[in-house]
Amino acid sequence: MDNTESKRVKVLDKTFRHYISRDEIAAAVDRIAGEIERDMKGRNPVFICMLNGAFIFAADLIRRMEGAQELRFVKLSSYSGTQSTGKVKTALPLEADITGRDVIIVEDIIETGGTMHHFIGELREKHPASISIATLVTKPERLQYPLEIKYTGFRMKASDFIVGYGMDYEQYGRNLPDIYIIEE
Repeated sequence: MDNTESKRVKVLDKTFRHYISRDEIAAAVDRIAGEIERDMKGRNPVFICMLNGAFIFAADLIRRMEGAQELRFVKLSSYSGTQSTGKVKTALPLEADITGRDVIIVEDIIETGGTMHHFIGELREKHPASISIATLVTKPERLQYPLEIKYTGFRMKASDFIVGYGMDYEQYGRNLPDIYIIEE
Protein backbone atom coordinates (compact mmCIF):
# COMPACT_ATOMS: atom_id res chain seq x y z
CA MET A 1 0.00 0.00 0.00
CA ASP A 2 1.49 3.37 -0.92
CA ASN A 3 1.13 6.20 1.57
CA THR A 4 -1.52 8.07 -0.49
CA GLU A 5 -3.98 5.25 0.15
CA SER A 6 -3.98 5.85 3.91
CA LYS A 7 -3.92 9.63 3.50
CA ARG A 8 -6.64 11.88 4.81
CA VAL A 9 -7.26 15.48 3.85
CA LYS A 10 -9.23 18.23 5.48
CA VAL A 11 -11.33 20.43 3.20
CA LEU A 12 -12.87 23.27 5.16
CA ASP A 13 -14.79 21.59 7.99
CA LYS A 14 -14.87 18.05 6.55
CA THR A 15 -12.36 15.19 6.57
CA PHE A 16 -11.93 12.99 3.51
CA ARG A 17 -9.99 9.74 3.12
CA HIS A 18 -8.18 8.56 0.01
CA TYR A 19 -10.52 6.67 -2.32
CA ILE A 20 -9.35 6.54 -5.97
CA SER A 21 -5.71 7.02 -6.99
CA ARG A 22 -4.49 9.20 -9.82
CA ASP A 23 -3.29 6.02 -11.59
CA GLU A 24 -6.79 4.52 -11.44
CA ILE A 25 -8.21 7.81 -12.72
CA ALA A 26 -5.69 7.92 -15.59
CA ALA A 27 -6.60 4.35 -16.58
CA ALA A 28 -10.32 5.24 -16.60
CA VAL A 29 -9.68 8.36 -18.69
CA ASP A 30 -7.59 6.32 -21.16
CA ARG A 31 -10.38 3.73 -21.44
CA ILE A 32 -13.06 6.38 -22.02
CA ALA A 33 -10.91 8.17 -24.62
CA GLY A 34 -10.45 4.87 -26.47
CA GLU A 35 -14.18 4.15 -26.40
CA ILE A 36 -15.00 7.63 -27.75
CA GLU A 37 -12.37 7.35 -30.50
CA ARG A 38 -13.79 3.97 -31.52
CA ASP A 39 -17.38 5.26 -31.57
CA MET A 40 -16.59 8.59 -33.26
CA LYS A 41 -14.12 7.33 -35.87
CA GLY A 42 -14.37 9.54 -38.96
CA ARG A 43 -16.66 12.03 -37.21
CA ASN A 44 -15.96 15.45 -35.73
CA PRO A 45 -17.68 15.68 -32.33
CA VAL A 46 -17.84 18.79 -30.18
CA PHE A 47 -17.04 18.19 -26.53
CA ILE A 48 -19.00 20.29 -24.05
CA CYS A 49 -17.35 20.56 -20.65
CA MET A 50 -19.62 21.13 -17.66
CA LEU A 51 -17.89 23.69 -15.45
CA ASN A 52 -16.58 23.87 -12.87
CA GLY A 53 -16.05 20.26 -11.87
CA ALA A 54 -15.33 18.59 -15.21
CA PHE A 55 -12.51 20.90 -16.33
CA ILE A 56 -9.69 18.57 -15.24
CA PHE A 57 -11.40 15.45 -16.63
CA ALA A 58 -12.13 17.27 -19.91
CA ALA A 59 -8.53 18.48 -20.24
CA ASP A 60 -7.10 15.01 -19.63
CA LEU A 61 -9.67 13.37 -21.92
CA ILE A 62 -9.03 15.78 -24.81
CA ARG A 63 -5.26 15.35 -24.49
CA ARG A 64 -5.66 11.58 -24.90
CA MET A 65 -7.71 11.92 -28.10
CA GLU A 66 -6.14 11.76 -31.56
CA GLY A 67 -6.49 14.76 -33.88
CA ALA A 68 -7.96 18.20 -33.28
CA GLN A 69 -10.85 18.34 -30.83
CA GLU A 70 -13.38 21.14 -30.38
CA LEU A 71 -14.05 21.88 -26.73
CA ARG A 72 -16.75 24.24 -25.44
CA PHE A 73 -17.75 25.16 -21.91
CA VAL A 74 -21.03 25.64 -20.07
CA LYS A 75 -21.75 26.24 -16.43
CA LEU A 76 -24.89 24.97 -14.79
CA SER A 77 -25.31 24.33 -11.10
CA SER A 78 -27.74 22.74 -8.70
CA TYR A 79 -25.56 22.24 -5.60
CA SER A 80 -25.21 23.96 -2.28
CA GLY A 81 -22.71 22.34 0.09
CA THR A 82 -23.06 18.56 -0.16
CA GLN A 83 -26.69 18.52 -1.35
CA SER A 84 -28.49 19.20 -4.63
CA THR A 85 -31.01 22.03 -4.49
CA GLY A 86 -33.07 20.44 -7.25
CA LYS A 87 -33.04 23.72 -9.22
CA VAL A 88 -30.75 24.16 -12.21
CA LYS A 89 -29.18 27.56 -12.78
CA THR A 90 -27.30 28.49 -15.98
CA ALA A 91 -24.31 30.72 -15.33
CA LEU A 92 -22.51 30.25 -18.68
CA PRO A 93 -24.65 29.17 -21.64
CA LEU A 94 -23.41 27.25 -24.66
CA GLU A 95 -22.18 29.61 -27.36
CA ALA A 96 -21.75 27.27 -30.31
CA ASP A 97 -23.78 26.10 -33.27
CA ILE A 98 -24.21 22.36 -32.75
CA THR A 99 -26.78 21.81 -35.51
CA GLY A 100 -26.04 18.44 -37.11
CA ARG A 101 -23.01 17.86 -34.86
CA ASP A 102 -22.22 14.91 -32.63
CA VAL A 103 -22.08 16.25 -29.07
CA ILE A 104 -20.26 14.64 -26.17
CA ILE A 105 -21.07 16.18 -22.80
CA VAL A 106 -18.14 15.85 -20.40
CA GLU A 107 -19.21 15.81 -16.75
CA ASP A 108 -17.36 15.11 -13.52
CA ILE A 109 -20.15 13.38 -11.62
CA ILE A 110 -23.78 12.50 -12.27
CA GLU A 111 -25.90 11.88 -9.21
CA THR A 112 -29.65 12.54 -9.53
CA GLY A 113 -29.27 13.43 -13.21
CA GLY A 114 -31.36 16.58 -12.83
CA THR A 115 -28.78 18.98 -14.23
CA MET A 116 -27.92 16.65 -17.12
CA HIS A 117 -31.61 16.03 -17.94
CA HIS A 118 -32.20 19.79 -18.01
CA PHE A 119 -29.14 20.44 -20.19
CA ILE A 120 -29.95 17.67 -22.69
CA GLY A 121 -33.38 19.25 -23.14
CA GLU A 122 -31.69 22.55 -24.02
CA LEU A 123 -29.27 20.83 -26.41
CA ARG A 124 -32.04 18.98 -28.28
CA GLU A 125 -33.58 22.35 -29.19
CA LYS A 126 -30.32 23.09 -31.10
CA HIS A 127 -30.76 19.95 -33.30
CA PRO A 128 -27.47 18.07 -32.85
CA ALA A 129 -26.92 14.82 -34.77
CA SER A 130 -26.35 12.96 -31.49
CA ILE A 131 -25.77 13.55 -27.79
CA SER A 132 -23.56 11.30 -25.66
CA ILE A 133 -22.52 11.63 -22.03
CA ALA A 134 -19.01 10.99 -20.70
CA THR A 135 -18.76 11.19 -16.92
CA LEU A 136 -15.93 10.30 -14.62
CA VAL A 137 -18.30 9.22 -11.82
CA THR A 138 -21.94 8.20 -11.66
CA LYS A 139 -24.20 7.12 -8.82
CA PRO A 140 -26.74 4.82 -10.52
CA GLU A 141 -28.82 4.36 -7.34
CA ARG A 142 -29.45 8.11 -7.10
CA LEU A 143 -30.55 8.69 -10.70
CA GLN A 144 -34.02 10.22 -10.83
CA TYR A 145 -34.12 10.82 -14.59
CA PRO A 146 -33.71 8.36 -17.45
CA LEU A 147 -30.25 9.05 -18.83
CA GLU A 148 -28.15 7.01 -21.20
CA ILE A 149 -24.65 7.48 -19.84
CA LYS A 150 -22.47 6.04 -22.59
CA TYR A 151 -19.03 6.55 -21.05
CA THR A 152 -18.43 6.10 -17.31
CA GLY A 153 -15.21 5.95 -15.35
CA PHE A 154 -16.46 4.85 -11.93
CA ARG A 155 -19.75 3.88 -10.31
CA MET A 156 -20.28 4.79 -6.66
CA LYS A 157 -22.83 4.32 -3.92
CA ALA A 158 -25.60 6.89 -3.59
CA SER A 159 -24.36 8.12 -0.22
CA ASP A 160 -20.72 8.72 -1.23
CA PHE A 161 -19.56 12.36 -1.34
CA ILE A 162 -16.20 12.92 -2.98
CA VAL A 163 -13.68 15.67 -3.70
CA GLY A 164 -10.60 15.92 -5.86
CA TYR A 165 -9.76 15.75 -9.55
CA GLY A 166 -12.00 18.75 -10.21
CA MET A 167 -14.79 17.85 -7.79
CA ASP A 168 -15.29 20.11 -4.81
CA TYR A 169 -16.78 20.79 -1.43
CA GLU A 170 -17.90 24.43 -1.29
CA GLN A 171 -15.49 25.21 -4.18
CA TYR A 172 -12.45 23.71 -2.38
CA GLY A 173 -10.57 20.47 -3.02
CA ARG A 174 -10.70 20.55 -6.83
CA ASN A 175 -6.89 20.63 -7.00
CA LEU A 176 -6.39 17.25 -5.34
CA PRO A 177 -4.93 14.84 -7.95
CA ASP A 178 -6.62 11.81 -6.36
CA ILE A 179 -10.26 11.37 -5.33
CA TYR A 180 -11.16 11.40 -1.65
CA ILE A 181 -14.38 10.28 0.03
CA ILE A 182 -15.97 12.01 3.00
CA GLU A 183 -15.65 10.38 6.40
CA GLU A 184 -18.91 10.24 8.32
